[in-house]
Amino acid sequence: MIKKEVEKILGYVQKPARYVGGELNSVVKDKDSVSLRYAFCFPDTYEIGMSHLGMKILYSMMNEREDTWCERVFAPDIDMEEQMRKHNIPLYALESGDYIKNFDIIGFTLQYELCYTNVLNMLDLAGVPVFSKDRKELTPIICCGGPCTCNPEPVADFFDIVFLGEGEDSNMQLLDLLKDCKEKDKSKAEFLEMASKIQGIYVPSLYKDSYNEDGTLKELKPIGTAPETVKKAIVANLNKSYYPKEFVVPFIQVVHDRAVAEIFRGCIRGCRFCQAGFIYRPIREKSVETINEQAKAVVKSTGYDELSLCSLSTSDHSKVNEMLTTLIDWTVKDKINLSLPSLRVDNFSDELVEKLKLVRRSGLTFAPEAGTQRMRDVINKNITEEEVLSTCIKAFNNGWTSVKLYFMMGLPTETMEDIEGIANLAMNVVHAFYRNPDREKGTGVQVSVSCSSFIPKPFTPFQWEPEDSMDLLKEKQKHLLESIPSKKIRVSYHETPSSLLEGVFSRGDRRLSKVIFDAFKGGCKFDSWDEHFKFDVWLKVFENNGIDPYFYTKRRRPFDELLPWDHLDFGVSRKFLRMENEKAHKNETTPHCRIKCAGCGANKLNGGNCDARD
Repeated sequence: MIKKEVEKILGYVQKPARYVGGELNSVVKDKDSVSLRYAFCFPDTYEIGMSHLGMKILYSMMNEREDTWCERVFAPDIDMEEQMRKHNIPLYALESGDYIKNFDIIGFTLQYELCYTNVLNMLDLAGVPVFSKDRKELTPIICCGGPCTCNPEPVADFFDIVFLGEGEDSNMQLLDLLKDCKEKDKSKAEFLEMASKIQGIYVPSLYKDSYNEDGTLKELKPIGTAPETVKKAIVANLNKSYYPKEFVVPFIQVVHDRAVAEIFRGCIRGCRFCQAGFIYRPIREKSVETINEQAKAVVKSTGYDELSLCSLSTSDHSKVNEMLTTLIDWTVKDKINLSLPSLRVDNFSDELVEKLKLVRRSGLTFAPEAGTQRMRDVINKNITEEEVLSTCIKAFNNGWTSVKLYFMMGLPTETMEDIEGIANLAMNVVHAFYRNPDREKGTGVQVSVSCSSFIPKPFTPFQWEPEDSMDLLKEKQKHLLESIPSKKIRVSYHETPSSLLEGVFSRGDRRLSKVIFDAFKGGCKFDSWDEHFKFDVWLKVFENNGIDPYFYTKRRRPFDELLPWDHLDFGVSRKFLRMENEKAHKNETTPHCRIKCAGCGANKLNGGNCDARD
């Protein structure tokens, strides 16, 4: 259903299959028989967006409604955008080929802060004004969801609606409301005021910000009848919640090209750096029966020969061994490769190893996160070096020859000794392999060390902490490389300029909307891609707007400072986060949720149930 003008330009771009639609399981409807049209936009390339589970769930869920047609939209790559602008072709949806400026809702998922200029570029390419104040008509409504919306203030001026938390229920309620408002010829202002009453929906235009002389936030107050605090939406029972029986199968290989079974949401662990571990609380499991049934359906409808289990910590499912036994019964027989990401070193049992031996023999991935015990206590990782090594030895004894270890650099209170600890731990893993008397003769080991730059995030105990400067991070990266004693260890790490930008936007305020807009006008897009990142343009834009980016990253924020996200409620209390921050500075740990409740406050979101199981 792609338009002729689009067909004419596809011969001039790489990977034209990104832009044509028509894939297996994509949904095509009669546009004259639906009341609402929803453009679901992923502000990055097709290969990345098609890997995203949240998009798959909401796309299928909305298309189950007879009155709604949800279509997919991805950011065109540089070559395609050039052709579209040259030939005056607005941004269009894949299923129908229709221009999205005529849709009722244009929704973006914000998975990372460096996609913000892509959002503006996509709106501009669609022919839609990027600032919400310039869009007077009821439709299109521009909205966003995803993890970045736990602090949407840097992009607040662009969106009419912000979804907080899990979008299954709040999206359905919003569609009902918009349909009703269209039928009754309500104004945009009337619609937004009514939308603000739905749990999980934040309307930025109904709040006004003001600042102190020192640049810190003074107030962010509601206007009119908008609520003082906006509470996130949550799906209470995953066994009863919607999950698609079919995924759209891409024409080309995408980043995660496989079937996915979600096994639970939330996390019991409480690692102090991990935003996902706090904003997705409380933990809610799916039963083994539900997981098995949903996994079979998706594999059957897509034809994939790989199935991945999705959660923040796969081995923390309370019935992980029963679940794996049930899945292995049919995946091995049907030659389906079962992928288990997010394994923990402290519950890597012998029984789990036996299950994994039946499944795959590729490298294993673990996340010690820090190289010394002191640093692991600071971040509340609650694992020891002995547990890391015993887990690796267990894997080596069962035939594995490669291990990937994830670490973070720039954590609060970190010293160069902690950086050396990363190298020492990796080397001890190498030693553990060669001390194994049962290893196959002539085999070698490969230990990969991946080191990301720590960025303090909202709704974590470290939300008040300063971020390491680019110069200090580079010094630490250099010191790590110099500390690596063996060629058996490979090190990779993130570039620091993009980390600075991510840090600014993760804890920024509304004054940054103008910065993002000016950067977009200056040609910034695909900022998470090194080949497209224009750091010099960003620095110039900050300067032109009189904003110091280091104001948002370098300083430690006092506990009594009003934070740009304090009017949003993701369940975990500010008091609890402060207590965890203070414990971090004393090198004290907190047991995980199944050992002892720490009183984080998330139970109030799910009727007092903090660990919902079947």
